[in-house]
Amino acid sequence: MRIISGKYKGQLLVEFRAGHIRPTTDRVKESLFNKIMFDIDQTRVLDLFCGTGNLGLEAISRGSVHVTFVDAHKQSILITRDNIRKLKVESSLYQVFQKDVLNYLRTFEGQAYDIIFADPPFTEKMAHDVMLGVSQSKACGVQTIVAIESEKRERVDEKYGNLSRFDVKDFGDKFLSFFRHLEENNPNE
Repeated sequence: MRIISGKYKGQLLVEFRAGHIRPTTDRVKESLFNKIMFDIDQTRVLDLFCGTGNLGLEAISRGSVHVTFVDAHKQSILITRDNIRKLKVESSLYQVFQKDVLNYLRTFEGQAYDIIFADPPFTEKMAHDVMLGVSQSKACGVQTIVAIESEKRERVDEKYGNLSRFDVKDFGDKFLSFFRHLEENNPNE
């Protein structure tokens, strides 16, 4: 795994052994960041099920001003912290929480994020529940873009509250779906 673009371009992330982590491939990551490339600079990002921190660190490399990494698994948090140290990321650019993602979303009280990444474990088939949680959380605002990876046979609806899917990419065994708040009265959407 490596950082694809930005100030950390080409930097390799730490090697790890963890059966519970299925890192986002460079192909999927590149597609994700190509879709949001004009929306990433100067953003606040939430990286849910951060695993290795791969997506959030790519966001920082491309100009995000803050990333919050959240994962319930202790080993994921340790790997994320190792990657942060390896890249020498300034402490003002991130926070790391070892916490259940759905609980984090339910109890969140701060300013809404600009972008939310979610890569829930495919084995638990929880993408639908995560999207329900995101759509009901104060972490997701009117301007938030949500990108979620899901196993192909997993349930992911077209709409969650005010969030509507505006694009989906097919990667064989998985989908990468993009959601944003769409105003019903806005003729430009």
